[in-house]
Amino acid sequence: MPEKEMSFAGYNDRICFNYIDFLAASCKKRWRFVDAIYGVIPFFGMVTRKSAVSERASSERLKELALQIISTQVSDEINIARLITLAEQQHINQFDILLPYALSGQQLSAIQQEYRKPLDLSQHDDLLSILIPATAH
Repeated sequence: MPEKEMSFAGYNDRICFNYIDFLAASCKKRWRFVDAIYGVIPFFGMVTRKSAVSERASSERLKELALQIISTQVSDEINIARLITLAEQQHINQFDILLPYALSGQQLSAIQQEYRKPLDLSQHDDLLSILIPATAH
């Protein structure tokens, strides 16, 4: 499967991040100084303005941004909270993350604490579904 299709796929108007692929890509990535800064302080790499590009181009941009903020140097909970923040900034309020394992209740609580805004998380085995209520924006 081509790399572009592996990292995330859209279905039924929902995006599904493949977290495993993002971590693998992060390990293989040749880091520049600015990439290291984005990894430590990811908000420098996040875009806050709304773009008027096509959905396909938007998903490619989202993938690029996600690759900048996912880091093997931090916990999965922090990486997931970063993905949620990035999705919110891109005006995506509902998406899924395919994980290598199911998260514990403690990990789900840690994600909600890290994100710091109202958030609905539901888990079905290794698929984490995220819904950002309209009031969180």
